[in-house]
Amino acid sequence: MKTIRRLIYGEVLKSVAFVALGFLCLFFFFDFVDELQTVTKSNVLGYGLPQAILYVSLLVPSHLYELLPIAVLIGTIVVMARLAQSSEYTILRTSGLGPWRALRTLLVLGLGFVVLTFAVGDYVAPFGDRTATLVKARYQGVYATSGLTGAWLREKQNDKSFAVNVLSMGRDGSLLGPRIFEFDAKGFLVSQTAADSARIEPDGSWMLKRAERQYYDTNGPNGKSQVRTTLDDTLLWPSTLTHEMVSVALLKPDRMATIDLFEYIRHLNANGQKAQRYEIDFWRKVFYPLSCLVMVVLALPFAYLHFRQSGIAAYVFGGVLIGISFFLLNNVFGYIGNLRTWSPWFTAAAPGMIYSVMSLGAFGWLVLRH
Repeated sequence: MKTIRRLIYGEVLKSVAFVALGFLCLFFFFDFVDELQTVTKSNVLGYGLPQAILYVSLLVPSHLYELLPIAVLIGTIVVMARLAQSSEYTILRTSGLGPWRALRTLLVLGLGFVVLTFAVGDYVAPFGDRTATLVKARYQGVYATSGLTGAWLREKQNDKSFAVNVLSMGRDGSLLGPRIFEFDAKGFLVSQTAADSARIEPDGSWMLKRAERQYYDTNGPNGKSQVRTTLDDTLLWPSTLTHEMVSVALLKPDRMATIDLFEYIRHLNANGQKAQRYEIDFWRKVFYPLSCLVMVVLALPFAYLHFRQSGIAAYVFGGVLIGISFFLLNNVFGYIGNLRTWSPWFTAAAPGMIYSVMSLGAFGWLVLRH
């Protein structure tokens, strides 16, 4: 069995690597063509071809994370179909490779792809995205924004609450245009602070630069309200809002690491904010690597089909369509679950469960009954 596993694993790994490389080259070409317009417009700022190539190269891990499951499906289908066409799989079956042992063999290989997908999506891809954004920002200014009004966050400190607005992030990671609104226990506005920029210190506090703070006192002399204004070159504001939380609010949540997304969801729940969208993205990141297991199970029945000499291409194309439909259903469930407020874990897991039942059904009907 070691020889059989070595044969199947080696063929599948080479095939998956070849398919993934082909997809990555294609996406690299598309991204580079898109960047050519930016190169012509930003040439004065120094954003030329070398910077564009570096920027596009840093996006490759994100594409690899998105493409790994479908590359696993296509690569495994090609190997299984080729073994069936050349009758090698028939020889393997007579050598003791039964259906359940073949399924177990592919699931072990699928677990390896699960670990690889998780590692790329949680460590390599976020680092590549952040570095790519910084590289581009070095020549084009502000690099992260969330519309015209920026991102809004909330925080509670004892009996006080704060509403924080950040317009964007600068090229050096600083927060541009922060505004902090302070409310008392009854919900009345106590103060408003506006600064040119802010930097999050290692202890978590915010160092505001050129901060203008307005205090609203409703219990002034003779019962009159008054506003006091102070100006500070630097102002330290203690906070639990981390750089990752602000990044999640400004950038796409699916680009963040799973643990950062989890911490941000806890922060939203602690401050009474709606976290449905982020919970769905969190569970999708949890279940997404497991789709590699679904892909290898979908590919196994192709080893039990009878191919004509020129019929393998049609079956491979059919398998590709199945993989594409899986990812389309995954995205559709995400949008519907957000609109219908479905359970986040069910929304993220439903496509995988549906296709797992379909693949096991095909395996049982085609392999065990025929």
